[in-house]
Amino acid sequence: MAEFYGNYIDGRWVPAKSGRRSPSLDPATGEVLGEVARSGPEDVDEAVEAARRAFRTWRLTPAPKRGEILYRAAELLRDRKEELAAMLTREMGKVLAEARGDVQEAIDITYFMAGEGRRQFGHTVPSELPDKWAMAVRDPIGVVAVITPWNFPTAIPSWKIMPALVLGNTVVFKPASDTPILAAMLVGILEEAGLPPGVVNLVFGGGEEVGEALLRHPGVDMISFTGSVESGQHVAEVAARHGLKRVSLELGGKNAVIVLADADLDLAVDGIIWSAYGTTGQRCTACSRLIVERAVAEELEERIAARARSLRLGHGLRPETEVGPLINRTALERVKSYVEVGRREGARLVVGGEEAEVPGLAGAFFQPTVFADVRPEMRIAREEIFGPVLSLIPVDGLEEAIEVNNGVQYGLSSSLYTRDVHRAFRAIRDLATGIVYINAGTIGAEIQLPFGGYRMTGNGHREAGIAALDTYSEWKSIYVDFSGRLQRAQIDTH
Repeated sequence: MAEFYGNYIDGRWVPAKSGRRSPSLDPATGEVLGEVARSGPEDVDEAVEAARRAFRTWRLTPAPKRGEILYRAAELLRDRKEELAAMLTREMGKVLAEARGDVQEAIDITYFMAGEGRRQFGHTVPSELPDKWAMAVRDPIGVVAVITPWNFPTAIPSWKIMPALVLGNTVVFKPASDTPILAAMLVGILEEAGLPPGVVNLVFGGGEEVGEALLRHPGVDMISFTGSVESGQHVAEVAARHGLKRVSLELGGKNAVIVLADADLDLAVDGIIWSAYGTTGQRCTACSRLIVERAVAEELEERIAARARSLRLGHGLRPETEVGPLINRTALERVKSYVEVGRREGARLVVGGEEAEVPGLAGAFFQPTVFADVRPEMRIAREEIFGPVLSLIPVDGLEEAIEVNNGVQYGLSSSLYTRDVHRAFRAIRDLATGIVYINAGTIGAEIQLPFGGYRMTGNGHREAGIAALDTYSEWKSIYVDFSGRLQRAQIDTH
């Protein structure tokens, strides 16, 4: 009988009030890995009420003490890295090496935010008046609803939950329906680390039932969401109508690697293959556009096609596997539809383009795919596919490459391969993306720097680094006047 994972509300693991359950499946095999509570608005109500009660005391817990709990959680994550990674591969599908990286990001951000328990620097500045003190400090926002996707089921929740907690907020966490067991494992570690009841609450369920209830709930002060642009727009609209909640959105990407004629092509090919087909292209930072100077376009196409054709598909726990399955059949049908779009638009299919059969496995596998002769205005060059599909776009130089890179609605990650330091720094200045890589692919962000993007990649907030503290806190400016007389600020300074 499959193991059951209940909601975690006010320090207790409980079934959904309706008693309903949903299975979690291995995307490579269809095996049932476990069952989780299938919740509704009544479960959300209970979780939010618990979080509001816990906020009263958690916000008053000294921040260094909050950090100590996170430090213990980081130690537990580190000790259970292999266990978590194996389940992550089974539940999400990415190969084991990538799953270990996913868990390592959670470890890193938890250690990092534990340290912020003793920092969270404010500002102390001179006052313009005598005998007056001026400073600014951070305050927690309140109850944060964390709504996360399936592609990084340990890392992304940790990016959101850890800064929220160390600042004194409480959390109601709704994970993706495709990867609920990883969420239960993460919350279980926070419980074991000593997090008080109600500080983090976990509610399983779909977006229509649980997500919508969180967006509209009067007891929720902030929504932190990662997902598609369309879903993000909906989150922002609903949250604005229901209390003008703070909203942090990390949305899509249409990331490009630019390769100039002077680039180290061996290095570039390695970075492109990793960026385009790592996690089966199911990353917001995945490279789906290859913008290449015409002088090396043909050679690069041949090299990329040969490498893509040789990639081995299979279950992520098999050591020989390089590309795992897509998360489900819906994702597979989306990728197939975009391949047809590319064909109709006149792009030249170089390799792939078909559903793949892997002996002994029933998952949604798709061949690593390369299109050439792609024009910047084509849909496959502008819209997020979220699968193993790469479009080669030829250009005549760096200026055109930057124009093509910046000419889409997204602005998350970009990359440039060149040996020319002058052109590298021009690109660093002019590429309009939140992340820029030089002589590396578009993936591999580190947690000590801000993560996020321009334009419709998000709404301006950043995750990771100390920038995340601004996302999950309010600034409070404080003035202490010890002059003993009325001082009227700017009126009395001139």
